[in-house]
Amino acid sequence: MNLHGLASGYVSAVNPMIPVVVKQSAGFTVDANHNQVPSYTTISTTGQVQPLSSTDLRLLERMNIQGVKQAVYLSGNFEGVFRVLGKGGDLLVFNGFTYLVTAVLERWPTWCKVGVTMQLDSHP
Repeated sequence: MNLHGLASGYVSAVNPMIPVVVKQSAGFTVDANHNQVPSYTTISTTGQVQPLSSTDLRLLERMNIQGVKQAVYLSGNFEGVFRVLGKGGDLLVFNGFTYLVTAVLERWPTWCKVGVTMQLDSHP
Protein backbone atom coordinates (compact mmCIF):
# COMPACT_ATOMS: atom_id res chain seq x y z
CA MET A 1 0.00 0.00 0.00
CA ASN A 2 1.36 3.42 -0.95
CA LEU A 3 0.69 5.42 2.24
CA HIS A 4 2.54 8.44 0.84
CA GLY A 5 0.17 8.50 -2.12
CA LEU A 6 -2.82 8.44 0.21
CA ALA A 7 -1.54 10.97 2.75
CA SER A 8 -0.04 13.45 0.29
CA GLY A 9 -3.48 14.27 -1.11
CA TYR A 10 -4.67 15.41 2.31
CA VAL A 11 -1.46 17.18 3.26
CA SER A 12 -1.39 18.96 -0.13
CA ALA A 13 -4.61 20.74 0.78
CA VAL A 14 -2.61 22.62 3.45
CA ASN A 15 0.92 22.48 1.98
CA PRO A 16 0.74 22.10 -1.83
CA MET A 17 3.12 19.97 -3.86
CA ILE A 18 5.63 22.06 -5.84
CA PRO A 19 7.63 21.30 -8.99
CA VAL A 20 11.09 19.90 -8.20
CA VAL A 21 13.94 19.18 -10.60
CA VAL A 22 16.10 16.35 -9.33
CA LYS A 23 19.65 16.32 -10.61
CA GLN A 24 20.54 12.71 -9.86
CA SER A 25 24.27 12.08 -9.63
CA ALA A 26 25.64 10.04 -12.54
CA GLY A 27 29.27 10.05 -11.43
CA PHE A 28 31.81 12.38 -12.97
CA THR A 29 33.98 13.02 -15.99
CA VAL A 30 37.53 14.36 -16.06
CA ASP A 31 38.23 17.58 -17.97
CA ALA A 32 41.40 18.55 -19.85
CA ASN A 33 42.96 19.86 -16.61
CA HIS A 34 42.30 16.51 -14.88
CA ASN A 35 39.57 18.04 -12.69
CA GLN A 36 36.53 15.95 -11.79
CA VAL A 37 33.33 17.42 -13.24
CA PRO A 38 30.10 16.03 -11.79
CA SER A 39 27.52 14.56 -14.19
CA TYR A 40 23.79 14.50 -13.57
CA THR A 41 20.63 12.94 -14.95
CA THR A 42 17.71 15.39 -14.72
CA ILE A 43 14.29 14.24 -13.51
CA SER A 44 11.24 16.49 -13.16
CA THR A 45 8.83 15.61 -10.37
CA THR A 46 6.84 17.19 -7.57
CA GLY A 47 7.66 17.28 -3.90
CA GLN A 48 6.50 18.64 -0.65
CA VAL A 49 8.80 20.88 1.35
CA GLN A 50 8.38 20.88 5.12
CA PRO A 51 10.40 22.04 8.10
CA LEU A 52 12.63 19.44 9.69
CA SER A 53 11.36 17.73 12.82
CA SER A 54 13.35 18.17 16.02
CA THR A 55 14.65 14.59 15.64
CA ASP A 56 15.80 15.28 12.08
CA LEU A 57 17.46 18.54 13.18
CA ARG A 58 19.41 16.71 15.90
CA LEU A 59 20.55 14.11 13.36
CA LEU A 60 21.87 16.77 10.98
CA GLU A 61 23.51 18.65 13.86
CA ARG A 62 25.36 15.47 14.87
CA MET A 63 26.52 15.21 11.26
CA ASN A 64 27.80 18.82 11.63
CA ILE A 65 25.68 20.01 8.70
CA GLN A 66 25.04 23.73 8.88
CA GLY A 67 23.08 26.13 6.73
CA VAL A 68 19.50 26.43 5.49
CA LYS A 69 17.99 22.95 5.91
CA GLN A 70 14.60 21.55 5.00
CA ALA A 71 12.85 18.23 4.56
CA VAL A 72 11.44 17.21 1.18
CA TYR A 73 9.07 14.32 0.51
CA LEU A 74 9.52 12.91 -3.01
CA SER A 75 8.15 10.04 -5.04
CA GLY A 76 11.03 7.67 -5.82
CA ASN A 77 14.32 7.22 -3.98
CA PHE A 78 17.22 9.63 -4.02
CA GLU A 79 20.58 9.63 -2.29
CA GLY A 80 22.76 11.56 0.05
CA VAL A 81 26.40 10.49 -0.14
CA PHE A 82 26.56 6.68 -0.10
CA ARG A 83 30.29 6.05 -0.34
CA VAL A 84 30.12 2.24 -0.17
CA LEU A 85 28.15 2.11 -3.42
CA GLY A 86 29.81 5.19 -4.93
CA LYS A 87 26.47 6.99 -5.11
CA GLY A 88 25.08 10.26 -3.93
CA GLY A 89 25.42 13.95 -4.35
CA ASP A 90 21.89 14.36 -5.71
CA LEU A 91 20.68 17.95 -6.06
CA LEU A 92 17.13 19.29 -5.86
CA VAL A 93 16.14 22.54 -7.53
CA PHE A 94 12.93 24.21 -6.34
CA ASN A 95 11.70 27.76 -5.73
CA GLY A 96 14.76 29.04 -7.63
CA PHE A 97 17.31 27.51 -5.26
CA THR A 98 19.58 24.46 -5.39
CA TYR A 99 19.73 22.07 -2.44
CA LEU A 100 22.10 19.16 -1.80
CA VAL A 101 20.57 15.96 -0.42
CA THR A 102 22.54 15.64 2.82
CA ALA A 103 20.59 12.83 4.48
CA VAL A 104 17.95 10.26 3.63
CA LEU A 105 15.60 10.53 6.58
CA GLU A 106 13.05 7.93 5.45
CA ARG A 107 13.15 5.43 2.60
CA TRP A 108 10.18 3.42 1.39
CA PRO A 109 9.67 1.43 -1.82
CA THR A 110 7.85 4.26 -3.65
CA TRP A 111 8.90 7.45 -1.83
CA CYS A 112 11.49 9.01 0.43
CA LYS A 113 11.99 11.89 2.83
CA VAL A 114 15.32 13.63 2.41
CA GLY A 115 17.09 16.33 4.38
CA VAL A 116 18.47 19.02 2.08
CA THR A 117 20.87 21.93 2.56
CA MET A 118 20.79 25.07 0.41
CA GLN A 119 23.90 25.53 -1.72
CA LEU A 120 25.85 28.81 -1.94
CA ASP A 121 25.59 29.02 -5.73
CA SER A 122 21.79 28.90 -5.74
CA HIS A 123 20.69 32.49 -6.35
CA PRO A 124 17.31 32.80 -8.08
